[in-house]
Amino acid sequence: MAPVAIPPDVNVRFFNLPRANALGRHIDSPTSAMEVVGPQGQLTVKFPAYIVTQYDEPDRKVTISVADPEIKHQKSMWGTMRSHVQNSVSGVSEGHICILRLVGVGYRATIEDKAITKKPEYEGQKFVSLKLGFAHPVELGVPKGVKATVPQPTRILLEGPEKHDITQFAADIRKWRRPEPYKGKGIFVNDETIRLKAKKIK
Repeated sequence: MAPVAIPPDVNVRFFNLPRANALGRHIDSPTSAMEVVGPQGQLTVKFPAYIVTQYDEPDRKVTISVADPEIKHQKSMWGTMRSHVQNSVSGVSEGHICILRLVGVGYRATIEDKAITKKPEYEGQKFVSLKLGFAHPVELGVPKGVKATVPQPTRILLEGPEKHDITQFAADIRKWRRPEPYKGKGIFVNDETIRLKAKKIK
């Protein structure tokens, strides 16, 4: 599997994690970790014991392998862990983005400093306020590490180093108005499209 290239503006550090109770440890319990630091922030990727990491410092490349590729579970996790490393390196270097489109009459989004229906979970938390045809606005707290902006009333831009946090928050927003196939209304994520169905005529 191809190694992960580390950009010049990113620093990595490998370290072992404290040993958990050996009797209760799950096969996927992390035993080591990689800290990734870049212009967009800092992330940590944790590895189970069967993941083997090698860092070629002169070439600035991280190679991910497994102890025994013949074992099905290890083989399936091989690509997953490489993706985690790649996403983390990209996240702290360039950041990840997600664009949501609000399609529907009167659908609007704003970013607010305070919410009526939610209390802040951390100091300075912002809130996405959505008008989606309900009697009241929908308010969602922006997770820590995620930046939300509204370049247009019907567009929400999510940015941050941690890809999972961004995609999860996008999914939380989308579930309030999933795209429906008859009028094509809803909240669309990135390049998501939907094929319209013909209306049934009785």
